[in-house]
Amino acid sequence: MKQYRIDELRLEDHAKIKEHLDSQLGTPKMDGLYWVEINNALLSDVQQEHNDCKPFYFAVELNESFIACEFLIRTKNRIRCDCIANANQEQRECIMNFLDDVFEQLDIMC
Repeated sequence: MKQYRIDELRLEDHAKIKEHLDSQLGTPKMDGLYWVEINNALLSDVQQEHNDCKPFYFAVELNESFIACEFLIRTKNRIRCDCIANANQEQRECIMNFLDDVFEQLDIMC
């Protein structure tokens, strides 16, 4: 799986990130796994056409020692569909910017 990953988190940074993600995205149902909705303007043509599959998300995994964002755009409505695909360039930039923004907002150096 392709992903954007930042390793070697300090415990205090993990706690700050967890608090931030919980407040912004809600407490995860699966420990450490968050879902971030992709803006409709960034969806591919196929994703735009699949109204029954919307909204689309990317996953963020937070562990005590790392945080990672998958470069897979998926829906919670289906396990398999043509619209579930690897992120295109714009979506990849959005995913990386999301994580970079979290670190910037929390003043965490990586």
